[in-house]
Amino acid sequence: MKPFEYINTYYNVNAELGRKVVVDGEPGVIAKDCGHYIGVNFDKHKPGDISNCHPTWRVEYGAICKIRKPTASQRRYQRYLERGDCFDSFKHFLLWESSQGGAA
Repeated sequence: MKPFEYINTYYNVNAELGRKVVVDGEPGVIAKDCGHYIGVNFDKHKPGDISNCHPTWRVEYGAICKIRKPTASQRRYQRYLERGDCFDSFKHFLLWESSQGGAA
């Protein structure tokens, strides 16, 4: 199944990665397919901060634009979340990652 295929078919909307939206008056950009929801990075939030939004609840769809990239610390923490069960703490993960020469 293609990204947003379920949402677009079931709710008859035009959701896609990078599409500008206004949800309940707040502007943002679709940054992730969250299954039955659209993942929106609101303009007032940090890049990479994704909020699940219902595809039809007070949503206005706009043009395609660029998605803001997460900060370096957000990317590092995301790597920890993906591999974190191997470490006792975030500190241990950072020590391991620095011994690997940076981002893995």
